[in-house]
Amino acid sequence: MIGDHELSAPVVLAPMAGVTNAPFREMCRQFAPGLVYVNEMAMATPIVHKNAKTDRMISFGPDEQPRSQQLYGSDPEIMGRAVHILCEAGRVDHIDINFGCPAAKVTRQGGGAAVPARPELLRSIVRAAVKNAEPYGIPVTTKFRMGLFDDWLMHVRTGQICAEEGAASIALHARTVQQHYSGEARWEAIAELKQAVGSIPVLGNGDIWEAHDAVRMMDETGCDGVVIGRGCLGRPWLFGDLVDAMSGRPVRPSRTLGEVCVVMAEHAKLLAAHMGEEHAMRDFRKHANWYMSGYPVGPEVRRRFSTNGSLAELDDIIASLDPTAEIVEGGERIKRGHTNGPIKVSVPAGWLDAGARESLDTDVTVPDDGDVMALSGG
Repeated sequence: MIGDHELSAPVVLAPMAGVTNAPFREMCRQFAPGLVYVNEMAMATPIVHKNAKTDRMISFGPDEQPRSQQLYGSDPEIMGRAVHILCEAGRVDHIDINFGCPAAKVTRQGGGAAVPARPELLRSIVRAAVKNAEPYGIPVTTKFRMGLFDDWLMHVRTGQICAEEGAASIALHARTVQQHYSGEARWEAIAELKQAVGSIPVLGNGDIWEAHDAVRMMDETGCDGVVIGRGCLGRPWLFGDLVDAMSGRPVRPSRTLGEVCVVMAEHAKLLAAHMGEEHAMRDFRKHANWYMSGYPVGPEVRRRFSTNGSLAELDDIIASLDPTAEIVEGGERIKRGHTNGPIKVSVPAGWLDAGARESLDTDVTVPDDGDVMALSGG
């Protein structure tokens, strides 16, 4: 359940900057209506100041339910005001708060994924969001990482604070900020969090590339649902596969190249209608690369997709492909999206000094991160 909305499966689309816009969410809903498809992350500050670009970003299709929006911010007062604005205007059915953003320019100020290192600031932000959403019956959820470093893990304490302050559910990306997107997600941290926070649902995130991965994650960790990020890039039908797998139905085999191209062409048309053909085709190049991942199309075809500038040209490229071609063995598990890491974690000066971590426990200083406008959801 998200508020009054009954879901067909405990599956959530992770917000991804420049990806999970209205056309992408519509493609996903075609395969599995009734799930939670979260809009791109938006900053609380420009919502409060009525920034036109941010206002356009917070838009949903006329039949989109529930309307889920992730917010980012490190100022409790601003977060509360942003939540109030969205709820009072009736623009959302669900608010998710991001505490997993690993961007250096944010964590360097003590914001984003660094907020959980300051539990009282974290508590104040969640409390402000819940307080302003509660009168409207809008649930607030949170998403975060394991911590900054392997020797500074915060996921259990973060989850406990979120539960205490009224979050409806919590989601853990089972990597640290330092790990970024490298290596394997550590599902054992999801199990640890679930055991520690039994009062609210816990969702797991990390390395779900195929439907059976989600079932296995839930079986191994005891988590209540899953959050899907990179696994759906170029694979919007993954959500339909997940509903089938979680319902005990057979999961369809990998799509043929012809089936992929039908979806791909529809996605491109929706994007062109959303942002104009010229801009859309430049933006779609990354999607084309993800759709073709694992298929034996050759370097020349990939080059053409990477320089495509129109819907007509896209149709021509598609027409040149063999629609019966099948994905190579292991092709579904080829990583798409971010793969970089480990990274150097930036934190405010003095945070790593002897004794500094203990002093952060009561620190409620608001980070100066108001200039950050578009970042990954973590």
